[in-house]
Amino acid sequence: MHYITAGESHGRALTAVVTGVPAGIPVDPTLIDADLARRQSGYGRGGRQRIETDRVTLLSGVRFGRTIGSPISLAVANRDWDNWLDVMAVTGDKPDGIRETHPRPGHADLPGVLKTGSDDCRDILERASARETAARVAAGGIAKALLAAVGVEVYSYVERIGPVAMDRPDRPWSIDREAVADSDVSCPDPNVSHAMHEAIDAARADGESLGGVFTVVATGLVPGIGGYAEAGQRLDAALAACVMSVPAIKGIEIGDGFASAALPGSQVHDAIEPGAGQRYARHTNRAGGLEGGMTNGEPLVLHAAMKPIPTLMRPLSSVDLDSGETVDASKERSDVCAVPAAAVVAESEVAFALARAYTAKFGGDALVDIVAALDAYRSRIEP
Repeated sequence: MHYITAGESHGRALTAVVTGVPAGIPVDPTLIDADLARRQSGYGRGGRQRIETDRVTLLSGVRFGRTIGSPISLAVANRDWDNWLDVMAVTGDKPDGIRETHPRPGHADLPGVLKTGSDDCRDILERASARETAARVAAGGIAKALLAAVGVEVYSYVERIGPVAMDRPDRPWSIDREAVADSDVSCPDPNVSHAMHEAIDAARADGESLGGVFTVVATGLVPGIGGYAEAGQRLDAALAACVMSVPAIKGIEIGDGFASAALPGSQVHDAIEPGAGQRYARHTNRAGGLEGGMTNGEPLVLHAAMKPIPTLMRPLSSVDLDSGETVDASKERSDVCAVPAAAVVAESEVAFALARAYTAKFGGDALVDIVAALDAYRSRIEP
């Protein structure tokens, strides 16, 4: 399974096409809409979220609630497009005075205009905008639907916003998910959520933005998904690549990640023991569910760091593309903090990486064949 998205932040719509989708997968658009709503929510979001109410439209590849084995196309309309008709017109001559010539530090603006030869940062920023991730979440709903059909669930929570962080739990897959859903910063600790609010308020008052750290968890995975024999088969590499593709993500760690670099091996690796009712058991999951590029049957745990959003209400200095003079960087309507939203996008990326790995191992034509192959595999590896 693969996807491609198209569309600009203030264009008519964002679209996605998902290919390689097995037939027979139940697809519920209301579940995709729920994820789109989660991506839009969160304390610290900006004015754009009060304009848009994202809903998915399934255009092809699904019939009577199930995939039919053909490419699936999805669309998420941009309501704000009506306010940008002059700036984002598809045809005609560009009006005077609408070029954006003050690139923002930390954004794609300057590298993008240098790469493409444009003299207008808007040619770059419209596509580089995190608004594009709405299409990713819509497409990710298809991957999540496949995973749900084989007993895999992907979810997330926020552990840090700016200077405020919760203690990292020993069992991240056992966090209180109702508490996460009740928190508008997606943090399961109510006291830490309150402190995160205060940090966001302080940043807003200072014209600043905040980043943070979120955790993505996947449960229900069978061991042996991914591969060890070739670099391109390694699931940890695929997960790192897809999560790092999310705008503003600057680093990831799987399991204990960077902390394990300071510890001896006996405190890093997970002992293998006979299991009660199963062949093997682990009493720790420091590896985060991955060993040798493959799942090991434990929950997948991935942490990702998001930098602060580069649009600042008190902008950093920049250089005008035309004059070469020092100017303030441009100010687009933006968020103070979007870490909870980034976590939802990362869920979709993780779901795609896992869906691709499952179809690579168990087949990609029809869900019924995938389930049969998975049952046969379980019967071989389990007592």
